[in-house]
Amino acid sequence: MQQVTIFVISDSSGETALTVAQTAVSQYPAIQASYQRFPFIQTDSILDGILNLAKKQRAMIFHTLVSPKLSQRVREFADKNLLHHFDCIQPAMAVMHQATGLEPEGVPGLVHNLNDTYFDRIAAMEFAVTYDDGKDPAGLLKADIVILGVSRTSKTPLSLFLANRNLRVANLPLSPKTQLPDELWQVDPKRIFGLTNKPDILRKIRQERMISYGLPADSAYSDTKKITEELDYAQKLYKKIGCLVIDVSNKSIEETATLIMESVDYDLIPHPLAD
Repeated sequence: MQQVTIFVISDSSGETALTVAQTAVSQYPAIQASYQRFPFIQTDSILDGILNLAKKQRAMIFHTLVSPKLSQRVREFADKNLLHHFDCIQPAMAVMHQATGLEPEGVPGLVHNLNDTYFDRIAAMEFAVTYDDGKDPAGLLKADIVILGVSRTSKTPLSLFLANRNLRVANLPLSPKTQLPDELWQVDPKRIFGLTNKPDILRKIRQERMISYGLPADSAYSDTKKITEELDYAQKLYKKIGCLVIDVSNKSIEETATLIMESVDYDLIPHPLAD
C-alpha cells in the first residue's frame, strides 16, 4: 500500500477540492491517502506557512482559490519545490470566461451564500433527523421521499445525503414483527423507494455492527435465515405498494441517491427543489 499525503487548500470550506481528491484516490486501490484540510485561506502569509508545511511532508496539493494571485502562488511554489498539485477551480473559471466573455466576481465562498436554497437544505436536514427510523409516522405524509428497508440497508445516511440535495426524506424500518403505520398507505407509491440487499452482505454488515457494540458477532440479528425472512417480507411489501426497489448491495450512498433523484417525479413532491 502506497502512502500519500494530500493537502486540501481553499478560500472557502474546501469541500470541492476534497471531493475531487477523494474521487481521484478512489480509482487507485493501492493508495492510502492522508488528507489535511486548510479552509478559508485568504492571505499570503497563512498560505505560505501551509505551503512550507506541504514541502516538508512532500504532500500533493489540491486547491480551490478564486484569487488568481493566491492560486498562482500555489502553482509557482509547487513547481519550484517539485510538489504535485491540481487547481480545481481556476481552469473551470477560465472556461466560463472564454464561453461568456464575463469576468468572475473573485469573491470566496459565494457558493455557500445564505440564500433560500441554503435554508431549504438546513430545513431538509432537520426534517431527516426528526423523521428518521420511523420516529413519527406523520412525517411520511410530509416527506418528499419515503425510504423503506430492513435494518442496516443505509436508510439514515441515504436520507441525510438526499437532504443535502434539499429533499425532505422520511425513512421507515421494516420487520415482519412490526406493524406498519396507516400513513404509509396514503403516500403516493412514486414517492416511495424500497431498499434491499443480499443476505450474505447484510449478514456481514450486521456482524460488524454487533462487534462495534462489543457484542458477539453471531446473534439472531445477524442470522442468515432471519435476514432472508426480513428481506422476503420487505420484497413482498414493495410489490404490494408498487414502489421502485433498489438493491444497495454493491452501491455507494451516492449511487443509490442518484438513482432515486433520477427516478422521482418532482411534480409530485410537496417541496419542489429551489432553483
